[in-house]
Amino acid sequence: MASLRGNSHSFQTSTISRDINTTAKFIGARAGTVGVPGSGAEIGTVFGSLNIGYARNPSLKQQLFSYAILGFALWEAMGRFCLMVTFLILFAM
Repeated sequence: MASLRGNSHSFQTSTISRDINTTAKFIGARAGTVGVPGSGAEIGTVFGSLNIGYARNPSLKQQLFSYAILGFALWEAMGRFCLMVTFLILFAM
């Protein structure tokens, strides 16, 4: 009968393999942050368009403002989702 004492295996990775995995994790995290500056730029575009809309037709102020807040919320959510994916890549894997 074979002895179980000598059969314990431990999972070991080499230093090179860990370095490659860490590098891939950082590259993936950087790719996940690409949408954050775009989100900021689009939020600026939404409120810039709101100002143009106010200037052209002040009587639609309340309706334009509600559309701007909706656009702001959608773009802000996209930026937050990009950050969430980045943090998941960095800290959950």
